[in-house]
Amino acid sequence: MANAHQDTQGGNAFTRFFSHEAAGGIVLAIAAVLALIISNSGWREAYEAFTRIPGTVDIGGLIVLSKPLLLWVNDLWMAVFFFLVGLEIKREFVEGELASRSQAILPAAAALGGMVVPAGIYALINLGDPVALRGWAIPAATDIAFAIGIVMLLGSRVPTSLKVFLTAVAIIDDLGAIVVIALFYTDNLSLGMLAGAGVGTLVLVLLNRSGVKRADIYLVVGLAIWVCVLKSGIHATLAGVVTALAIPMRDGEDQPLAGALEHGLHPWVAFLVLPMFAFANAGVSLQGASLGSLFDPIPLGIAGGLVLGKTIGVFGAAWLMVRSGLASAPAGASTRQFVGVCML
Repeated sequence: MANAHQDTQGGNAFTRFFSHEAAGGIVLAIAAVLALIISNSGWREAYEAFTRIPGTVDIGGLIVLSKPLLLWVNDLWMAVFFFLVGLEIKREFVEGELASRSQAILPAAAALGGMVVPAGIYALINLGDPVALRGWAIPAATDIAFAIGIVMLLGSRVPTSLKVFLTAVAIIDDLGAIVVIALFYTDNLSLGMLAGAGVGTLVLVLLNRSGVKRADIYLVVGLAIWVCVLKSGIHATLAGVVTALAIPMRDGEDQPLAGALEHGLHPWVAFLVLPMFAFANAGVSLQGASLGSLFDPIPLGIAGGLVLGKTIGVFGAAWLMVRSGLASAPAGASTRQFVGVCML
């Protein structure tokens, strides 16, 4: 009886842990630290072999996708993550924190500032080296998975309005980064595949306007868009956001549709997709690195752009919008909390 009681208590504790919003952040952090430790130990070769495990999808010879595990995680699994985040953002735009124009414009301006200022700082530090200067876009991107993971880790200490703000900034920033990659860093852009993705997006819009309420139809079209975007040379995670934004908020019986998908996907993303992303990507070897090398122009430009540039750009743009009366500050958040999220 005592053992059974202990098992029950343990089971309840386990359930409580995984239902807590901070749990996802904890699992994400553990996965990232574990990858760093393994990649700087005698297990490095095994870690690299794991990330290179091949996977092939062959649909009748018409569509053949062959990638290592790392790219499947980054291109497909993260598209699922972006799909979930897209659903959350749509809900906020339709009926939540971003429903008014003055609230919606704030993260858009902040994201723009968070791209321009870091890129400017990097360019300033590497001005004398035309080769290094080509890396100006590196600090302009935001790692949305880790940013949201840390917010999950902090739990209720971050006001809901700031969670929504950060998520919106990170998504807009990532979409901006995808555009930058397409315009400045993609040598073999497939216009045919981009056109196919555009047709798929148009189909999603028509489905939405026609009142189609079945999620599976949107998901099939979204998968086709994902393949087109992937083959076009642009980061395929964009397909997840596009598909999410097209899905109606309610089904034919006026029950939550987007919300039901969001609720069902959340544990899979929090405890499988994001930890796998962290584990597969955080395994950076520190071999040969020294304190002095951190002050070389390229690492210094990246660090300066990310640490100073993001904070100044995101907070500065948001502050200007609020002071000018064009946008409303996040509700229930202090200035210190707001600065903290801008740094994050």
